[in-house]
Amino acid sequence: MKKYALFVGVDISKNSLDICLLYADNLKESRHYTIANTPKAIVSFLKKYAATEVLFCMEDTGVYGIPLCQALENADRDYAVVPAIEIKRSKGLHRGKSDKADAKDIANYAFTHLHEIKLYHFSEPDMQELKLLMAEREKLIKAIKLFGTTEENFGFLDKKICAALKKNNQKTVRQLKKQLAEIERLVKELTAHNENMKEQMALLQSVPGIGPQTALLLMSFTRCFTAFDNWRQLACYAGIAPFPYQSGISIKGKTKVSHYAQKRLKSAIHMASLTTKKFDAEIKQYYERKVAEGKNKMSVMNAVRCKLVARAFAVINRGTPFVNTQKFVA
Repeated sequence: MKKYALFVGVDISKNSLDICLLYADNLKESRHYTIANTPKAIVSFLKKYAATEVLFCMEDTGVYGIPLCQALENADRDYAVVPAIEIKRSKGLHRGKSDKADAKDIANYAFTHLHEIKLYHFSEPDMQELKLLMAEREKLIKAIKLFGTTEENFGFLDKKICAALKKNNQKTVRQLKKQLAEIERLVKELTAHNENMKEQMALLQSVPGIGPQTALLLMSFTRCFTAFDNWRQLACYAGIAPFPYQSGISIKGKTKVSHYAQKRLKSAIHMASLTTKKFDAEIKQYYERKVAEGKNKMSVMNAVRCKLVARAFAVINRGTPFVNTQKFVA
């Protein structure tokens, strides 16, 4: 584990960065700075401190943190991007809230959880573009469904009343579908030109149940399978890893998945697992056997989800397509 002399906690907002400097040899004293959230201001601040013994830590705030991440990456600095809830739960009892206090809490987290922190590396441009395209695709699909519900009114209202509305609604839906087709074209073009994405798409779709959209989501959320060390970490992130709930002799709850999950990814994995259960002989036999043994159906279904994620990681790590062993059974 690398040792750092200075821990820098950064609380990020749209227009400014609140920065707390915490020195490892004197934790009772700290320094606070506020700078603009612009590349120029960030680069100017970084020049003041040596690169070798400094660890920067920040919350995951989406696009607001991109200028800082890019500047740290270009300057070859060590930094970590941590989920906000993880830092919040680590603070203990707190009263009040301010950007200055938040920056210090982040610096304290970096010091106390150094053994757990995993250094962050900014995604390559193609991966950033894929994430943006997939986010736009999801918004367009939701919009098409939302405008599509208006058609339910047309069968009950007078035709003269809803004629103009119907025409406008259909025009909007057509335009949204046109934009969706363009987004899907851009995604297909991007994955075709990036050799790593192209290879991973082919490998993932060799797994029964994983189609193009599920493969794209898996690549997007895992940064082409570089964000997680193994399938268990991804299962935990997606909210399909079961955890016990018990303590002593009084609390004996069921083992179940946590509600802390990436719901969009969880939904995609679940739909893919339903297809796998239906068309993959090995998984189908496993599901039917466990249900016959008296296992809860949703519990078995969750195990199928985990098997699907494990298969996805296996084909990527191995670099070869999925092999259906059932074909070789006598």
